[in-house]
Amino acid sequence: MSLLRHHGDADVGEGLVDFAVNVQGSAPPAWLRTRLADALTSLGSYPSAAAEMRAREMVARRHGRTPDEVLLLSGGAEGFALLPKLHPRCAAVIHPSFTEPELALREAGVAVEQVVLPPPFRLDPHLVPARADMVVVGNPTNPTSVLHAREAVLELRRPGRIVVVDEAFADAIPAETESVAVESLADVLVLRSLTKTWALAGLRCGYALGHPDVLARLTTGRAHWPVGSLQIEAILACSEPQAVRLAAEKAQSITTDREDMIRRLEGLGIAVHTPARAPFLLLTVPDADSVRLRLRAKGIAVRRCDTFPGLAPDHLRVAVRRADQVDILVDALADVL
Repeated sequence: MSLLRHHGDADVGEGLVDFAVNVQGSAPPAWLRTRLADALTSLGSYPSAAAEMRAREMVARRHGRTPDEVLLLSGGAEGFALLPKLHPRCAAVIHPSFTEPELALREAGVAVEQVVLPPPFRLDPHLVPARADMVVVGNPTNPTSVLHAREAVLELRRPGRIVVVDEAFADAIPAETESVAVESLADVLVLRSLTKTWALAGLRCGYALGHPDVLARLTTGRAHWPVGSLQIEAILACSEPQAVRLAAEKAQSITTDREDMIRRLEGLGIAVHTPARAPFLLLTVPDADSVRLRLRAKGIAVRRCDTFPGLAPDHLRVAVRRADQVDILVDALADVL
């Protein structure tokens, strides 16, 4: 359980060049900071139902859904914390993947079946036990950077089963290829995060897309005003058409930066798991923990991967960064290796 609780922010420290956390940038862009600053004057009032509805309507329009299929979340991670409210008898979690869903389910006493995908970590729906009435899968998957085919994700559906798709990094994929967010299906729940592309990790912004009945079950017993006014404003702002266009442009630049980063890392003799489609890369490095600690001594933070079920101790994850930051990583790795 302690390994499941480990996340990349624990590998970061003050003054370190951060390749451990998959957030693009250290602060939101100027236009978004201005929107949030302007919203500060409303903090004397409780979050309004009207503001929440405006945000839900914008998210719904962005994905071709209806507002009653949208649930605003205090970060995508809140969606995982709410999953036990669906009362699954057996939840299958596809690994290697983000560990928060399994942690939330186990802490609630839900029986969890780990479905560990062998390299190259491609989704095989037939590996999921038939008894599982909930399946959780990431797409693209953290930390492998694998993007599963939409058809394979939807093949997980079975009568009496709900499929939970973690699309925290889907907006970093050009054209959001393979996303199921637009699919209005009673048995598919999609969780989205806005913290990565827009550097909002400290504000906690996300949303769920699903059937109204499923969303109602998720919110049973939920506290009043679970999402604050600034979070609502950020969700609204980041779902508007101009923001969606900017995110699409960012996805293209991430693709370019990733391919260049792969080339440079492979030039050092490092094995990079490809094809990679997310804003992070999975590396295979002998004596990875020692390499990680030596990089840290040189002022660079990378993500340990022995906390992910299904990955060996010789894996590290690095976030995709701009060329000038990659220069620092490559120079340090050349020394360390």
